[in-house]
Amino acid sequence: MRLPRTAPSLATLAAALLLAAASSGARAGAQQYEPLAASVRAALHAAVSDAAAPMLPIADAGERARWLAEMSRRLERRIPDAAYRAELLTSIHYEATRAGLDPQLVLGLIQVESNFRKYAISSAGARGFMQVMPFWLKVMERPDDNLFHLRTNLRYGCTILRHYLDIEKGDLFRALGRYNGSLGRPEYPALVRTAWERGWGWRPEQIAAGTLPGDGRN
Repeated sequence: MRLPRTAPSLATLAAALLLAAASSGARAGAQQYEPLAASVRAALHAAVSDAAAPMLPIADAGERARWLAEMSRRLERRIPDAAYRAELLTSIHYEATRAGLDPQLVLGLIQVESNFRKYAISSAGARGFMQVMPFWLKVMERPDDNLFHLRTNLRYGCTILRHYLDIEKGDLFRALGRYNGSLGRPEYPALVRTAWERGWGWRPEQIAAGTLPGDGRN
């Protein structure tokens, strides 16, 4: 994923910061407003406007059921309602896959940004699960969109991260920095990577061996 290697002390710091983020609520997900070319703005608008019904885009029915059951187990501590967990996880997987992102990465990012709090608001004014800044409503020319709406927030967040990945030619370290408004600094990418790998990693073959990661507590 092209993240730079970090010293053990940074990995330790990332784990400690994750614990602090979980207790303090929303991080300052302060994406920066940048003027966009008309063609880019139109493409982003079209990406957000598509409102196809969400589904879990895993072809194999058995793996689909296993993924949902395992991710639901990990998320249970944060979201006790089983039906709502299933809706949220299905929407995350759908929107991430639609944007060409790893759903497990998006789960890690949401943990860092909002700790899965639907109505989280950061000190910078970012909103919802993926801490989307309100100026994106102007960029997308959709002023009436509600960034606290589950599907809307995920659609914006995944579209924005995909946009930043395209700008950075696939460099996830720099794309995450843009997403957080901290381009070039390692702390935020390290936090997301730690949450992704320790809490939300997924390999179907690990199920039988019982070696899947934990429940996203780290």
